[in-house]
Amino acid sequence: MRIAVVQVLALAVWFSVSAVVPGLRQEWGIGAAEAVWLTGAVQVGFVVGAVGSAALTLADRVRPHLLLAACALAAAACTAVLAVAVDGMAGAVPLRFLTGVCLAGVYPVGMKLMASWSESATRGRSLGILVGALTVGSALPHLLGGVGHLPWRGVLAVAAGLGVVGAVVAVVSVRPGPHAAVGAPPRNPRYAVAMFGERGPRLVNLGYFGHMWELYALWTWLPAFLVAAGTGGAAAEVLVFFALGVAGVVGCLLGGWASDRCGRSSAAVGALAVSGACCLLSPIAFAAGPAALAVLCVVWGAAVIADSGVFSTVLSETADQRYVGTALTAQTALGFTLTTVSIALVPVFAEAAGWRYAFLLLAPGPLVGAVAMRVLRAGQPPSGVDGRFVRTASD
Repeated sequence: MRIAVVQVLALAVWFSVSAVVPGLRQEWGIGAAEAVWLTGAVQVGFVVGAVGSAALTLADRVRPHLLLAACALAAAACTAVLAVAVDGMAGAVPLRFLTGVCLAGVYPVGMKLMASWSESATRGRSLGILVGALTVGSALPHLLGGVGHLPWRGVLAVAAGLGVVGAVVAVVSVRPGPHAAVGAPPRNPRYAVAMFGERGPRLVNLGYFGHMWELYALWTWLPAFLVAAGTGGAAAEVLVFFALGVAGVVGCLLGGWASDRCGRSSAAVGALAVSGACCLLSPIAFAAGPAALAVLCVVWGAAVIADSGVFSTVLSETADQRYVGTALTAQTALGFTLTTVSIALVPVFAEAAGWRYAFLLLAPGPLVGAVAMRVLRAGQPPSGVDGRFVRTASD
């Protein structure tokens, strides 16, 4: 649980600026196209940081709790500088990029640490808890802005303070678990690419990429979707927090439980099917009134993140155990690269077709992900069919 607490605190900076975009647009006089970069820069920075970490196998060669703490502190510092000293996009975008670079040492490293404390029989639930922590941390700035009525600098300052607390907790109370690999493995930057030659990691990553095509674009643009549908202001911020934060945690816990109880691929396919259906139903809910829209957002918020921990779990079980940290870092690097594309395309599609139909663009992601996980299940040996996956010679 201490690792999950660190994730909640440290990742509050991730969407801190996205949560205050309306205030920034008004104060800085920026348009929607420019505002995209306030989130997109973080995603790009995360990719750059994750690629660098994977190339240097940092997550497997540096004491993970210290790497986690240092990166959380650096991300908090970038956010604090933005809160107190920046007055425009020229300063904001580079700082958001650096924030993303630092976060590449927080989320994947946290996954490795959580996996090191988990038996295979309960690893799905454990990583579901961790992704739930990511969800709460990412959505927390929306609650700060919606309920606390803080100005945008106040929201960023509070998020930065939470990140500092997370770094302290990591140093004081987080350590690798009994299932961590003993000793530092040989430096092997090629494993980030070599794992795609193995059937299990290849299909898991394809499923993950479909999931990521949808996830962060929804998280980024749900507030704009709600405003276009007639739900704005504090009501929209609170709904976003409950849909992505509270419902997201419930979805993560259910997804983790289902992956341990019913099988990894079944849990992933089920979550992808529900979130894909929400993509398709979004134009109907948009015009159906506030109540129907709120229900869709809550269901979607739970389903869209429910399978995230499942993909991390399966990769941690199918990848070379010496390089689990590198595999998870490479997976997230590629996945977040994809998010920069879907995040950028949604407002373009919305301008052409209207916000009512904007999220239809995300529907192919869950479809591709579900097909990949069905194929993975179909090819598993008896000991791994739709259950806890195992590495075999055929992989």
